[in-house]
Amino acid sequence: MAHGESNRTDAIDANTPSVARMYDWLLGGVENYHSDREACMKLLEIAPQARSLARDNRAFLRRVVRVLVEEYNVEQFIDHGSGLPAEGNVHQVAQGIDPQCRVVYIDNDPTVLAHGRTILQENDNTAVIHADMRETGSIFQHEDVRRLIRPHCRTAALFVSVLHCLPDTGDRNDPAALIQRVAGRLKPGDLMVICQLVSTDPSVRERVTRLMLDSTGGRWGRVREQDEVRAYFNRLTILEPGLGDVVDWRPDGPPLPVEQRAPEWVEWGGLARV
Repeated sequence: MAHGESNRTDAIDANTPSVARMYDWLLGGVENYHSDREACMKLLEIAPQARSLARDNRAFLRRVVRVLVEEYNVEQFIDHGSGLPAEGNVHQVAQGIDPQCRVVYIDNDPTVLAHGRTILQENDNTAVIHADMRETGSIFQHEDVRRLIRPHCRTAALFVSVLHCLPDTGDRNDPAALIQRVAGRLKPGDLMVICQLVSTDPSVRERVTRLMLDSTGGRWGRVREQDEVRAYFNRLTILEPGLGDVVDWRPDGPPLPVEQRAPEWVEWGGLARV
């Protein structure tokens, strides 16, 4: 079995929108279907700046990975809900600084597995695992995680723009429980990046959540509020510059003007140490 392969046989459903493929379309990608594009057009009616938000989130991912390698000496990454490969993937940014960095991508979308396997088949320091990111126990026991994630090296677990895909369940599958479970698998000094979609507008939260639930056949969670995301950082040490809109996290240039920001919602979170 090649790196990142799985014995799961989930088929690609072109008729039901996929969060990963919708995000790909918002980023200008081509690995999507008519159903995904149609759902994105409905999303843009509710949140017209959704494209800009997706691009800003991708820029944040590149910045935070660069900082993790350069300033925090992170050598290995576990990217939960990684999505379809796009410009500036975690391994491209990290290995561009340190070629020995190791990356494990986790996603349960069969399209992600198919494309990731093709792109990474010659990169021995990178793997794609087809799994529900809530399956923490089996993920950390996976042969590729055991091969690439080494106990003595500093690790960063990434939850970038993915927790809104998980519903509140009040049990071990709850997003907050997942964060604490993964933190428990890491060692003191390891890092976690956590952010998700939030809105102060109850109408936006309700309308986006309903659209995504209906479009994806229930494969969605909820647009949340800032205090709910802040609670994910319980028992973690929040690092500078703190929590907030990710466009303001260590920006490469001047602050984004107000008129270029999405007024309906933001990607909100930050960086923390275990």
